[in-house]
Amino acid sequence: MSSGRVSVVLPSSVEETVRTVFGAAGARWIDALPEVVAGLAARWGLTEFSAPFDGGTHAYVASARRVGGTWVVLKVPMHDEENIAEATALHSYDGDGAVRLLDFDPDSGALLLEWARPGVELLTQPGFPSLEGRPENADKVAFACGLYRRLRRPLTTVPAGFPELPMATDIVAGLRARLADPEPALAEHLSPLLREQAARRCAELGEPIGEPLIVNRDTHLGNIVAAEREPWLLIDPKPCLGEAAFDAGFLIMIQVQTTPTPEHARAVVVTTARHLDVPIDRAGGWAFLRAIEEIVWSVEDGDDETLPLHLAVATALAGDPWRRADPA
Repeated sequence: MSSGRVSVVLPSSVEETVRTVFGAAGARWIDALPEVVAGLAARWGLTEFSAPFDGGTHAYVASARRVGGTWVVLKVPMHDEENIAEATALHSYDGDGAVRLLDFDPDSGALLLEWARPGVELLTQPGFPSLEGRPENADKVAFACGLYRRLRRPLTTVPAGFPELPMATDIVAGLRARLADPEPALAEHLSPLLREQAARRCAELGEPIGEPLIVNRDTHLGNIVAAEREPWLLIDPKPCLGEAAFDAGFLIMIQVQTTPTPEHARAVVVTTARHLDVPIDRAGGWAFLRAIEEIVWSVEDGDDETLPLHLAVATALAGDPWRRADPA
């Protein structure tokens, strides 16, 4: 497109998700987006916008040329509970293992980012079931664990206007509230074993161990991309503040999806916890709760396609199968 003009056209999949998931608030966000992007382009000196990037769910993301000739990425997210503090985490990372945050607009939540090129994913994501649990991807998972270890750190002081990080214990509290008196549709799918295990794990993980660190709700390998400044950089963090073992939860859960049996779950929990240098029992507990969280969301969204998978994963992780392999 020509310099000085910003044509904002969302990918159809992003527009559909925003309208469906966020309703009236999403429609208002879409209507305001062209004006927001134009204002940010003027403020940050952006021209020559690319077509928006595909692959996301609820953000406008495009590259642009900044004054001086540098190519950057503009990201304007539709905020939810998971991505609200992305800028805060990126500010704390300061480019160490993650894309660098160049500027932030608290009013719109927009981020001006380093462009990680060529941007090839460490592992392309097909959706659920994920691919991380396949044997041929074991080395990639081990590498990702090293990067996630590196990214864990205490929260640094951030400028005024940056969002506060949500707490990992808030996730536990939310699940505990939903499961204490579940809606009939949810109660129908949760066996006594799963409910008992969930209550026990909520009690245990509601009391974090160690110092609070920046950890990630979305530790899949599609958010690690090839770059120039470093061989691989994290993009799109979904950060919160919590214990180190929290990082293991989502990554273990999606690996178990490949073969949701107690035997596979045991191997995945033990191996991933060791790669992340976190307690095996806490890692397995977080994985179980993240699977329960997916069950809750599937029931609430009427997603009958993925619900059986999440139930199988939670069942495979129930009963602490890793204890039979490693007493530690």
